[in-house]
Amino acid sequence: MSKAKIYSDVPLAQTVIDLCKAHGVRHVVISPGSRNAPLTIGFSHDPFIHCYSVVDERSAGFFAMGVAQRLREPVAVLCTSGSALLNYYPAVSEAYYSHLPLVVLSADRPEHLIGIGDGQTIIQEDVFSNHILYSANLRSIPKLSSVDRDEKMSALVREIEETNVEKAAKALSLAKNKPGPVHINIPFDEPLYGTTSKPVINLSEGVSIESEEKNNTSAVDLSEFMEMWEKSERKMVLCGVLYPNSLSDDTIDKLAKDKSVVVFTETTSNFDHADFFPGIDKIIMPLGESRLKDLQPDLLVTFGGMVISKKIKAVLRNFPPKYHWHVGMQKANDTFFCLSHHIQMSPEAFLSEMLSSTGTDKESGYRTHWESVKKSRGKAHEKWLEKIDYSDFTVFDAILKLLPQGHSIHVSNSSTIRYMQLFERPEGVEFFCNRGTSGIDGSVSTAVGFASVNERPTLLITGDLSFFYDSNGLWNKYVPDNFKVILVNNGGGGIFRILPGDKNTENFDRFFETIHDLDASHLCKMYGLEYAMTDNEKDLIPALKSFFDHNTGPALLEIKTPRKYNDEVLLDYFKYLGMERWDQQ
Repeated sequence: MSKAKIYSDVPLAQTVIDLCKAHGVRHVVISPGSRNAPLTIGFSHDPFIHCYSVVDERSAGFFAMGVAQRLREPVAVLCTSGSALLNYYPAVSEAYYSHLPLVVLSADRPEHLIGIGDGQTIIQEDVFSNHILYSANLRSIPKLSSVDRDEKMSALVREIEETNVEKAAKALSLAKNKPGPVHINIPFDEPLYGTTSKPVINLSEGVSIESEEKNNTSAVDLSEFMEMWEKSERKMVLCGVLYPNSLSDDTIDKLAKDKSVVVFTETTSNFDHADFFPGIDKIIMPLGESRLKDLQPDLLVTFGGMVISKKIKAVLRNFPPKYHWHVGMQKANDTFFCLSHHIQMSPEAFLSEMLSSTGTDKESGYRTHWESVKKSRGKAHEKWLEKIDYSDFTVFDAILKLLPQGHSIHVSNSSTIRYMQLFERPEGVEFFCNRGTSGIDGSVSTAVGFASVNERPTLLITGDLSFFYDSNGLWNKYVPDNFKVILVNNGGGGIFRILPGDKNTENFDRFFETIHDLDASHLCKMYGLEYAMTDNEKDLIPALKSFFDHNTGPALLEIKTPRKYNDEVLLDYFKYLGMERWDQQ
């Protein structure tokens, strides 16, 4: 005999839950609280919803974002009233710039208790206004006694209920179709913990999940673009963050056949070809001004999300193309101050149509020239590895050469993702990184959320500051057995050592590099991860092989590197790449 289903007896909570289900929200990350009890009760007793409990709201926001990143569907976070809500802001801003469908559900005091000094109360309406697709500020529904339930008051209640449904439905539809973050603020009056076995609200079957804001997928006339493509002898295609398998193998092969095109990819572009140009900085960092001008394209085509390379941004701003087209359904950023067209098509649809209707055998000498540069940089890169001692550089080389196929790789920001850019992207792995705002604040939490719904093994590669800053990301019960972390610990914010400034002062050590002597052993013991450590070249390869062979539970390998040698290696690397003798070989 099946048990009776349990619902919150608060009609507004039932309304929000029904709307979430109607719009495909299957995962809800809940942080503990009292004011959100009506929604917690409803979600946690609904078999359609998979609920997670994550105490730290900042971590919960990124955890949910990681789930959304993997599943590519709206995922909700739920918190109590007050400052709890503000802790979602870093994840909200990242989701906003990375176009991830994050649904923020915040419980609130009813209107008459706001601004009177009641505890755990802030002004929650529109709190994310600068970084949100839409804020639905719902209204509390008056509780009417039999005396009050006249026709006028009943009409008011119906009006509030209808407005609440309209606002919440719009928010949920936007999150799914845009996509991006939305905020639904929900006031609840006490009592909060009542339950019932029979719902008084049932909207699931009658709620439209479509939206006027749905991305426009109508056909785009590419005839004028095809003509411009044909005429341009120096074409550059630059791809930022792109979800794996966004481009078909056939489209990639056709793009590679056009010899008038230089295709620059990044680690997070998640596609490559022998005729493309990964490692952008490796190719262009050593170039002088005259040779950088040689790189200037007639036509620049960009797609995907944020571009990591600061150097390519500087080059294209100083030597802008005649035309810049951005291809994609999301907002087109004028990153290089020369955007001429936003073509609202998927990159696959655009390239498939463009390349099937234009010639791909045009030889302008543009790619041929840069192929020779790429070849010379590759030779210098390998020679440099033979010259240098144990350092961050040699560690990342070893990691990428030994990565097992079939893994999903999450990469933290700052030095880590920039080192990744200098090496070949291994086949059979996919890369993810929070590049919307490029912060270090949620790398662990995002990776764990991602891993919790990922069928493939997930590996987080992180620097020390990113890891320790977000160590609460391990404070939950959802770290799967096939989740691993490689922590490259150089004792501080190593990226600041390669930036301009005097590095031999106490203030630099304290306020920029923020040196420390922490290791992860105690955190691993507390959170139940198997821990291993290495700090020298001799043991590095055996430690990595043993770590990748480990399959009995979550694990962390800490690799310690010399704090004051890494910047010297990296800065001298680019000088070494630019030595003329490599261009002559």
